[in-house]
Amino acid sequence: MRSGTGPKNAARSSRALLIVLAVTALTGCLGKPKIEDRWTRVDLLGSNLTTGQVLPLGARESISVRAAITYRSIITGFAVAELRASSSISATAVNLASDAPRQLMAYDIDRILRNSVSVGRATRAVTGWDHLIQHIDFNFNAAVPAVVDSGGASSGLFLVCYLGSGDRIELPSGADSIVVTPFAPDAYELLPVGLELGVPGSGSH
Repeated sequence: MRSGTGPKNAARSSRALLIVLAVTALTGCLGKPKIEDRWTRVDLLGSNLTTGQVLPLGARESISVRAAITYRSIITGFAVAELRASSSISATAVNLASDAPRQLMAYDIDRILRNSVSVGRATRAVTGWDHLIQHIDFNFNAAVPAVVDSGGASSGLFLVCYLGSGDRIELPSGADSIVVTPFAPDAYELLPVGLELGVPGSGSH
């Protein structure tokens, strides 16, 4: 019996080749998963603060935050929920909306962290690995700045959640504290999260 080179075998080979080409083309069209599914991501699940909420100047606020970290690699460090005040970055200069592109949001939060000061925070030591989802509840007090900047515009206020490395230090009072250095988004493939808040007094001293 002869086999391997007949018309039927040739037809089957052609069909197999077409299937392989179709699968290859489909894979190429689908491309890589979205960056939100490839980078370690921090999500804001809930807070007693809302986007654009106005906080009175000089007020002391009790803040609660519920966050989730979806890990895409092994990471050890600290998770931070923090209220940040900036005299050079306003809420309109960044996009922390819930539907904002997450990588661009990560760059905006990185810029906020480099151009602002902490006015209240909570930290938690964390260790995670690929596909782990970790839920964290933060509670802390924050002091809203009592003055506006020299240009007459209210300081930008931001609630941010991010990951970083930490060093424990002893304060002059004898109490322990942690100095946290935020992880850079690109270097660690991280997507922090945040929201913009408001303060009264814009355009006045």
